[in-house]
This record gives sequence, structure tokens and C-alpha cells, in this order.
Amino acid sequence: MKSNHTEFSREILRLGDVDEVVDQLCVKLREDVFKRFRRMGGVIGVSGGIDSSVTLAIAVKALGAEKLLGVMLPETDSSPDSEDLARKLTDKFGVKAIVENISGALEGFGCYRRRDEAVKRVIPEYDPACDKMKVVIPQEFVNKNLPPVHYVSVIFKDGSEKQARLPMNEYLQIVAASNFKQRSRMSMIYYHAEALHYAVLGTPNKHEVQQGFFVKYGDGAADVMPIGNLYKTQVYEIARHLGVPEGIINRQPTTDTYSAEQSQEEFFYQMPFESMDLLWYGWENGYTPSEVAPVMGMTEDQVVRIYRNFERKQKTTEYLRTPPLHDYFRTHEGYPSEIV
Repeated sequence: MKSNHTEFSREILRLGDVDEVVDQLCVKLREDVFKRFRRMGGVIGVSGGIDSSVTLAIAVKALGAEKLLGVMLPETDSSPDSEDLARKLTDKFGVKAIVENISGALEGFGCYRRRDEAVKRVIPEYDPACDKMKVVIPQEFVNKNLPPVHYVSVIFKDGSEKQARLPMNEYLQIVAASNFKQRSRMSMIYYHAEALHYAVLGTPNKHEVQQGFFVKYGDGAADVMPIGNLYKTQVYEIARHLGVPEGIINRQPTTDTYSAEQSQEEFFYQMPFESMDLLWYGWENGYTPSEVAPVMGMTEDQVVRIYRNFERKQKTTEYLRTPPLHDYFRTHEGYPSEIV
């Protein structure tokens, strides 16, 4: 692995002139929405999380608050804090906001029923009427940065908790059923975008895009993704600069997907985002483990394992980033002139 010329440090991801960075993002967003796509404004799904909040704050500067619509999309398992924080955000930036509860759509799809059937096959005593559940990666896998092994965790009504390893079929069924949530939300966002002749402003950050922490045609669907090249620490840097409410900045990043509270770290990333940002930057830009390890307070072997984990995640999630393949019929040299 070839070393980068700039010395690796914990300050390497600092944006420097944040105003200049925001201005560049705004110029690009205006160009894409108004000129390239010829849309009148933008629609954003607002969740009370840091990524959607920064996307909205940037869009206000770029397009104007009057040309934006914030859509809150709660469902049965959503935390009440999400809607409260989303309202504080839209109120502060003067963006019109509406609430579209998608619980009925999810019931119709069988989202909760299909998910709970899989959980009960693993933990039969689980009662979705009074117990809560989430999918986690146990701490021993997080600490050693091993390939993830997913467990289902049930928190019973008396406060006790039980975990069990998820067989592949049950894991896939839970994820597939839960993904109805993101896809239903995106369907509603596109309804409002098309009704207003607006563009959909996606909210994934760099890690969500590159590591595949999104649902294909769910939160991974959008017309533009203004923060798709920003590391999480950079998202927070812009949030403070643009005046995103402190309650949002101080909130632990959550999935807000399962009925039990869950951090993004315990479900997917396996490490704090401050460390992940630096390690990903090192891996992506050709810094050797010997350059990165002393800065991060790690051994070279630990960095090597993390680099391998990054590579594995990017390879295994390439399907999610791939648009529909359509090059099945070509007439230029080397391809048949008719369909075989």
C-alpha cells in the first residue's frame, strides 16, 4: 500500500474554511436542482438525526426555505424524540413541515408481522404486544473488529433481556421486513416531490454510501445527495457552523428502526464514528497501517484487520450502489446485432 505524502494526523479531516465548503455545496445543489433537473425546490425526509438536519440546513442556504418541504415519517416503532427534534429543526430554519404517519402502509405490507414471525422462531417467548426487539452485533465482535455476526435482542416488559444468534434465514427476513419502512418513506417523499415538481434531497453521508448502510430504493434513493462525500465528523462540523439545534447535535446517532433503542454502532459500524472516519480516510487514501496505528493508539495488526473489514464491507455492498443493469443488447463491434 502506497503512503500518502501528507502526514496522517487526527486533524486531517478538519474542513478548514467551513463557509467555503458550504458555499461549494450550495452552488452544486442549486445547479443540480434548478438547472440540471429543472425542479422548483426540494423535499427532505427529516428525522431529527444529524444527517437530515445538515442536509436541510445546507438546502435552506442553497435554495431558500420557501422552496423546501420537510416531511416527518413516523411509524409504530419510531421514537417520539425524532419528531420533536425534527420540528425544532424545521421551525428554526423556517421550513414548512408536514407529518405522514406510515404505520398503516407498513401494516398493509405485513412489515411488523413478518419481522415478528422471524423473531419468534428464534426467541419463542417474544411477545410483540409488550416486548421490544432489535438486531445487534455483540461487543466481542465489535472490540475485535471481526466480520459481523448478528443477534436478535429482546427486552421483555419486566426489563430483562435475552439475546440469541440469528440464523441466516431469520436475519434476512427481519431485515427484508424492516426495509419496508425506508421504502415506504421514500414512496411518500417522492409523492410530495412530484406533486410540487421538487427534487428529492437524500441525506446519506459518505460512510452510509460507501459502506452500504442504506436500503436500496429506500433511503438510498434520491435525486441528489448533498452530503454524500462528507465524513460524519465533517457533518457535525457543518452542523455547528450552520446552527443546527444542540439537541440534534448531542443526540447519539440511532437507526430508529426497531422497537428497542439502538445505536448505529451496535447495529452496523462496530466502532465510534470519530475513529471510523480517520481509519476510513487512512484506508481510502493509501496510508499504511504503520502510519495510522500510532496516531490512533492501535497496533498495526488492529489497523490491518480494520482495513480488511472496510474492504469486505465495500465489496459485499457493491450491489446496493449498482443501478439497474441495462447493457444487455449492443450493436457496436464485438456484440451481436440481435438479441440471442
